[in-house]
Amino acid sequence: MPGILLAIGWFALLLWLMRRMRLVREAQGLSLPVLGWLFALKAMAGTAVWAVYTYAYPDRATADIFKYFDDSRVLHEALWTRPGDYLRMLFGIGNDTPWFTDSYYSRMNHWVRRWDSGLHNDAHTMIRFNAALRLLSFGHYHVHTVFAAAFSTVGSVALYRAFARPAAGLNRGLLMAVFLWPSLLFWSSGVLKECLLMAGLGYLLFAAIGTWNAEARWRRLLVIACSIALLLVVKVYVLLCLLPPLVAHAWCRWRPGRAGLKFGAVLLVLMACALGLGSFFPKADLLYLLAMKQSDFVGLTREVPTGSMIQLPVLEPRVASFISNAPHALASAFLSPFAVLRQGPLVWLGALESALLVVVPLLALWKRRAWRDMDAPATLFALSFIVLLALLIGWTVPVVGALVRYRVPLLPFVGWLALLIVDPARLPSRLRQFLS
Repeated sequence: MPGILLAIGWFALLLWLMRRMRLVREAQGLSLPVLGWLFALKAMAGTAVWAVYTYAYPDRATADIFKYFDDSRVLHEALWTRPGDYLRMLFGIGNDTPWFTDSYYSRMNHWVRRWDSGLHNDAHTMIRFNAALRLLSFGHYHVHTVFAAAFSTVGSVALYRAFARPAAGLNRGLLMAVFLWPSLLFWSSGVLKECLLMAGLGYLLFAAIGTWNAEARWRRLLVIACSIALLLVVKVYVLLCLLPPLVAHAWCRWRPGRAGLKFGAVLLVLMACALGLGSFFPKADLLYLLAMKQSDFVGLTREVPTGSMIQLPVLEPRVASFISNAPHALASAFLSPFAVLRQGPLVWLGALESALLVVVPLLALWKRRAWRDMDAPATLFALSFIVLLALLIGWTVPVVGALVRYRVPLLPFVGWLALLIVDPARLPSRLRQFLS
């Protein structure tokens, strides 16, 4: 009961603070009462995540929401015995020594990954995040849920602001596209990496492609830098998929015209640079890292069996292997839940969402506006990010449950793309009024 009361208190305080944020107050089509309901919905979704991992899948040692929370207790306790060690572990400064391994990391279960391809260990980020929140939660888990929901809500508002200008006049449709995809609402509201991912993604795009005052240039650059830093320690692959579209979009805004040619050129040049980098720095060989990532996933599923595993073509660190497997990867990213429908109701929900991912853009194409009336840079931005992230996920993730979770940042872009394509004048009047 004390934990629930403390969580309610923090919910009220965080809502009060959000309502006073300029980011929220200037969001067209997003009233303060609606913000309150959305924050409450996310808090309830985060509680649902807790309930699923408490009652449906009660193995606390393998549940992401608990394993990092439990490990954070070890880090937090160092504050009262050796504050210097606490700060060094919290900020990652000189903490990779035998002393820290013997005194702290050996008592954690997830600081060191069994299957490690050499990429950044984002488990460290979540352990540190939970350790910092323990200063405010006093170890009560539901307070962490409230803060996770707050991070996700603010990030989603920033994403809504970033998407708003190209989708002007369809505010309610944009609200649903950004907030109400079932997987996005569920996974981004729990004490998981997705809550921080939405914060970093939303603020990065709001600062990079949103509408800012000219005099706020340095503040804008600071937001971009902080957002990039957050994505680097949470989901670096999302940042890598965002980089080419962001560069191409900036080029199109700087020199309008021939958006398709510019996006194609940027994608080809940056991909060639990424592939060439491996020749000089073997540890940065993108194809090798992706092939190893797939191997890590397969190894993990052998160690912890799952009923939703699907067979993936084995990737080899060659361009031809990735190109030949691209159609399978796209199909896997969008349609894989249909392959494991016998696994239960959660898979059926994933399949329903997969159907929406395909049907909604197709319906928008059916009622599309003329190309000259589209915002070409925004449309190509959304499309290129969707394809890049879908390929990356489809190439490497052999577990449908994990795949549905990893494609969460892709979902609002699919909804945004549909709104950019559709011609509101060609929609039935009731649907047009509903989306406006």
